[in-house]
Amino acid sequence: MQHSSRLRNIMGMSWEIQRKKKCIRSKALSSAWAITQNEDITIYYLVKKHSNEKYPNKVKPQELSLFKS
Repeated sequence: MQHSSRLRNIMGMSWEIQRKKKCIRSKALSSAWAITQNEDITIYYLVKKHSNEKYPNKVKPQELSLFKS
């Protein structure tokens, strides 16, 4: 991922976190940074959380990413 697009994604995500969670800017920015650094783990837990146990997923977690490349 390019440096400018990564920065843009982090900033956008941090603004969203700050607005939804009503926390201070530094905490939202560090949360967004942690999410992007642990993208593979984040995706795994999101897929697990939103999956139905009876029906298999249409897309494999390995094929997903947080941001479009």
